[in-house]
Amino acid sequence: MTRDWSMRKRRPVRRKKIAPLLLNLEEALNIDLQVDGAFLEMAEFGPWSMVLVDKVAKAIEVQNEEHERFVFLTLRGFMEHDDAAKWVEVDHGAIPFLMKGADCMIAGVHGADPTVVEGDLVWIRDMKHKRPLAIGWATMNAEELVSGSKGKGIKTLHWVGDELWDMEL
Repeated sequence: MTRDWSMRKRRPVRRKKIAPLLLNLEEALNIDLQVDGAFLEMAEFGPWSMVLVDKVAKAIEVQNEEHERFVFLTLRGFMEHDDAAKWVEVDHGAIPFLMKGADCMIAGVHGADPTVVEGDLVWIRDMKHKRPLAIGWATMNAEELVSGSKGKGIKTLHWVGDELWDMEL
């Protein structure tokens, strides 16, 4: 089901205006975004506020159920930072379901970053190629995700093929 979302309130921003946001993201995922000298913009798209780096949506701002705000890379952002923390690996059988926006069941989980705790934003990757497939909220910690055999492990928020993935700039 495709929604007819459009980008709103797109505006250039100075790095110093969003530096705390980017620093929090870099620390949380243990990465270096390398945005020095890049053209930075902020915009709204559907329910998300986004950071665009050189006209590519690299980060989104989301809220959890307690209305706390979090910044996380988009799947396109993870394509450049496949060594980022907060990952969960799934087997080949889970991929078709994730590509349709389904929540991730723990039966398909084969590995997880040990720092993942319940309530974290995580990114899901396939175990063979390490490519990003989806982003979602962890419903349990890393050990439970890997050792469990049934139940919902991640509530999916953004996946390959959704409106944000297919967004045209």
